[in-house]
Amino acid sequence: MAGLALDGSNPDVSLLYDINGLAKGAPLWFDRVMEFVGEYGIMAALVLILLWSWWSVRRSGSAEDSVTAVAGLLWAPLAAAVALLVNIPIRGFVERPRPFLDHKGLEVLVAGKTDYSFVSDHATMAMAIGVGIFIAHRGLGLAAIGLALFEGFCRVYMGVHYPTDVIGGFALGTAVALLLTPLALALLTPLVSAVSRSQRAGWAVRSRAAREADRAAGCGAVGGTRPLGIPEPRPDDNNLAA
Repeated sequence: MAGLALDGSNPDVSLLYDINGLAKGAPLWFDRVMEFVGEYGIMAALVLILLWSWWSVRRSGSAEDSVTAVAGLLWAPLAAAVALLVNIPIRGFVERPRPFLDHKGLEVLVAGKTDYSFVSDHATMAMAIGVGIFIAHRGLGLAAIGLALFEGFCRVYMGVHYPTDVIGGFALGTAVALLLTPLALALLTPLVSAVSRSQRAGWAVRSRAAREADRAAGCGAVGGTRPLGIPEPRPDDNNLAA
């Protein structure tokens, strides 16, 4: 399985040289920027988008929508962690060496990569987080998925992965995030709902302004005086007659 892409006529190898060849013609400072972005920057940006999504969903929508959305956002990093665990046996089975070990002339921006190449951990994590955010927040989720795709490009540009390594990572991250979403939400939603009813931790699910607005509207939202689903008491007909 280690020789998945050893032939120079292989489109996977050809695309590797085409993309990595951009690094050879780029200024040194640009390569250093791409190295940082591909290794750390995009993952940090995804964390910021995740926090931005959380801040957005907790301030808008009904109590029920906020609970579901926050549960979905919690699932995003958990999906990345699960996908990485799934990748461990995949890497051990495929045993594909890093491309610079089998192909000469590559511009390797990050030295010291000695583990197997398929599939890319960075691409897997980035796409799992991106899809997880998309489940809870469509707009910011699209931005996160776009960053995940750029992460895959960076890994090939840096000379540490084949294109099919990142494509496999995208597929793995997407599959884990989507296929396990029903189970994850079934487990996380009750937990988030319980947190939302807490006097001290309820802010993590619903902002104070949103909770006060729900209480003022008498809709029984989180933090209100009535549980969800119980209607407002109606005046007695005899009292109305009086």
